[in-house]
Amino acid sequence: MVSTKTLIAASLLGAFIATGCAVSSTYTEEELGLRKTDLYTEKTTVGETTSYSTVAAGESKVIQRAFENAPPMIPHDVEGMLPITRENNSCTGCHMPEVAEAVKATPMPKSHFFDMRTQKALTHMSEARYNCSACHAPQSANEPLVVNEFKPDYRKENGASRSNLIDTLNEGVK
Repeated sequence: MVSTKTLIAASLLGAFIATGCAVSSTYTEEELGLRKTDLYTEKTTVGETTSYSTVAAGESKVIQRAFENAPPMIPHDVEGMLPITRENNSCTGCHMPEVAEAVKATPMPKSHFFDMRTQKALTHMSEARYNCSACHAPQSANEPLVVNEFKPDYRKENGASRSNLIDTLNEGVK
């Protein structure tokens, strides 16, 4: 049989938990999200002007990759280089492997010279890789809205600056 003291203690605990759960914070619409504006209108919402690098290609500092084999950020000014088309790709002038070392640019990795569909190495850049800005983007100098505390773990010493994707593409696939 349950003692009176145990029954009273359990009842008080239950009441305490129920009271604690009933208290909730409310937020205004302007407090929700990162923009701090009314959720029903965009009229007063103005984004911060994006501030991209104006450093010329060849004079910029390489940006560490966000994680292993992440597409590197573009650390230099891209004015006049966009849009990239099959016929007009300014990136290849400096980043083709045979040119990159001479101009101190990051060379395109082997994965850009590989056909993923046929699983064959190519002697030319893959047709699927001509649009560089699909994966690579200029780095903004704006302050982030949320602090990023992610710390990448690279398996190789040069993982922050070089890709080994083609070597690890089927890793773990049996």
